[in-house]
This record gives sequence, structure tokens and C-alpha cells, in this order.
Amino acid sequence: MILKKATILIVDDDPDVLTAVKLLLKTQAGEVITEKNPENLNWLLQRNEVDLVLLDMNFNSAINTGNEGLYWLRKVKDWKPNVCVIMITAYGDIDLAVRSLKEGADDFVVKPWHNEKLIGTIKELLDKKEGGAKATKAPAKNTAGDTSILGESEVMQDIFHKVNKIAPTDANILLLGENGTGKDLMAKAIHERSLRADKPFIKVDVGALTDTLFESELFGHKKGAFTDAREDRAGRFEDAQGGTLFLDEIGNISLQQQAKLLTILQNRQVTRLGTNKAVDVDIRLICATNVPMSELANENRFRKDLIYRINTVEINMPPLRRRSEDIVILARHFAKLYAGKYLKAAVDFDGPALTKLKSYNYPGNVRELQYTIERAVIMADDSTLRPDDLIFSILETQTDNNINDDNIQLSTLEKNAILKVIEKHNGNITRAAKELGLTRTALYRRLSKYDI
Repeated sequence: MILKKATILIVDDDPDVLTAVKLLLKTQAGEVITEKNPENLNWLLQRNEVDLVLLDMNFNSAINTGNEGLYWLRKVKDWKPNVCVIMITAYGDIDLAVRSLKEGADDFVVKPWHNEKLIGTIKELLDKKEGGAKATKAPAKNTAGDTSILGESEVMQDIFHKVNKIAPTDANILLLGENGTGKDLMAKAIHERSLRADKPFIKVDVGALTDTLFESELFGHKKGAFTDAREDRAGRFEDAQGGTLFLDEIGNISLQQQAKLLTILQNRQVTRLGTNKAVDVDIRLICATNVPMSELANENRFRKDLIYRINTVEINMPPLRRRSEDIVILARHFAKLYAGKYLKAAVDFDGPALTKLKSYNYPGNVRELQYTIERAVIMADDSTLRPDDLIFSILETQTDNNINDDNIQLSTLEKNAILKVIEKHNGNITRAAKELGLTRTALYRRLSKYDI
């Protein structure tokens, strides 16, 4: 949508802010509406065809929750799910603003803002709302910093946008997604885009650690603390000092390990085994798991207070079957990568090979595609890959065939999953989309596709 035709609603109890933004936008937008009292939001949204709301994070209103902006954000998204919302926040409330992204906000700006940047953000969101993002689409390469994370699909563009917003903060991040979706690459990309990029990035597969190894590996030990402790050793928290600590497979640690980890995160101090001396640690925490959030929420499996501690921002890495537009981009990227690695001529695919790639379901996700292309490049007799060169994993294919043998269509599974989640959230599209790992726009497309 062209900004000149847009209706923008500004809601802030500071009259100076209302005046400043109105003066800035009055020559840019079609109509600018200002309002001091957020309790008039519903009436204004019903009376006007509002395209975008600029909403303050804090109000001195009857709703006294300490984070009134989040309350009114939820209300706006309930009343008008398709309206873009930009939160206005002070620098000291950055963590709250980041949380607003989880609650459905499209972006946030920090006071005092740069006028050009604010106008640019508004234009970008309005373009995206009307599908105009294709004309100004970000490049296939993720600007978050890691060239292996590629994607032009809408769901990946949304993730890149979120990463570019949250990476420079110190917000703790929880990466969710099936095996092979690229959670470890995303963690590295977030670190490289952060203010800690010149400091260590330490990865630990905590799901593979026993209780004893868990403490020694993460917190360190003194010489003689246990039988094999032949020297003093710093733990991974200390190794990551000033940088980023990435705890992979966090969903698989025991309740006892969770309690120990929670204590460290609350106190920001570690005590090596065999000593009583606490050491201050300054790290940015990123965690990842393939366990669905619905299972993590079971307190018999995972402590809710730890979930809140590690999950300031949640990023759902989509399976490859939900980003099919990216298959060819990824395949060509891997073909170029492995042709160089194995000293082969430049490799490409013929038409039937591309058709085969695009029609497969990829139960092993991007990792399965990567290994499939690597094998094909190694075994191919010439520089053009054909369907017979593409041999998918036997293990994954057997899983896929079991689905087909039971005559279960993927489209039926997807439709039923959408219906179930929408019913769970009583028709709230914003919350349903969030649980499904989709944008609201992507969910609306599927509703239309399945005539729901």
C-alpha cells in the first residue's frame, strides 16, 4: 500500500509525541488520527479503516498492569488482526518491546526515533500488508549474517526481519523446530548480528550430558573435585564470557538439571564443582529444542519458570515442506558448495530433476536436502544433475512411504491441524498462526486454500 493512501492511528498519552508524529506524517499519509486515551481504540478502529497503529508501550490509564501497551496490543489484534502495529517504547523498555513482537506486534521504534527510519518502517509494513513486499523483497541471502541460511519464502523473510530486530539486544532466545531445520545455523547467525559478535560463541549439546557431566561441563570444576578432575577447568558459562552461550537440545535435560540451570540464570553466577567461590558471568543465552512448546509446557517434563527465563523471544524454524519456494534456492546453493569442495565443474539441475526436488516432502528437512545434493554431486558423471542422481534417504523415505501407505494426504493433515488449533484458540487467528509457526497472512492463505 502506498503511504499516501494509508490511514494511520497514533495512540499515546503524551501530547508532545502525538503532535510530533502528526507533523511528521501529515504530508506523507492519507490520514493521520491521534488519540490520548487507549480506551477509545475499539471505537476508532470500528469507525475508521485504519491501516497501521503506532501504539505507546506505557499509559497512565485505568488498565494498570505495568505493561499497558501489551494489553492494548492484544486488544487491537483481537479486534483487527490485519492492522499493522508498531510499538513506541523508551530505551529502558527494550525487553518489553521485544516481548511485544511475540504478542503480535509488527515492529517497534525507540524514543527518540529518527524520522527517516520511522517513515521507512511504516512504508515497509504497508507494502508487506498489501503483498507489495515482492517488489522490494529482501535478497535470498539472510542479512542476519550466515550465508547458509537462505530463503525467499514469506515465512523465512518474517524470521529474518525478527532476527534483525532482536539480534542486537541481549534478549534470551528459544529456537523451536524439527531436526534439520537449521536451528544451530540460526543461533550462530544471531550471534554474528549481535553486539557480542567479537566475543566467543560457545555451543553445548546439553541433551547428551549426564547429571555429573552437566555440572562439570557448564559450571567447571576445581582440581580434585571428583576422580578424573586432574586440573582446574572453566565451564562453558565462563568460556562464553561476554559472548553467546548456545544450549542445544534443551528440551531433553532432566528436571534436576533444569533446577541447577535456573539458579545460574537467575543469579548470573556460576560456582565450579569443588569450590564455594561464585564467579559472575555475562552471557547472551540462546537455546534450541525439537520438542514442541505444547510438550515443554507440561511441568512434569519442563519447569515453566525456566521456560520463561530462556524464552524472551521464540523463533519457530519451519520445516522445509512449509517453505517449498526455497527448495531450488537451497539446492543450487548446496550444489555450488559441494562442487567447489570436491573440485568439480559448476553443477546445475535439469528440469525433471528440479521437479523431483520440489515434489518431495523432506521429512529430514534442509539437512536431508543438503546430504542428498552432496551425494549427487559426488556421484554425478557430468555437470547436469538428473532425477536418477537424486537419491533421498532410505530412512526418511520409509517414514514418508508409511504415510502414503495409510492413504493420509498431507493436505488433509495440514487442514485438520489448522482447524484444531483455531478451535483451541476460539477463532483467534493471531494466536493460531503463532502456534502453527505461520504468519497471519500465510494462515489466511491456507484458510482460503482449504475453504475453511
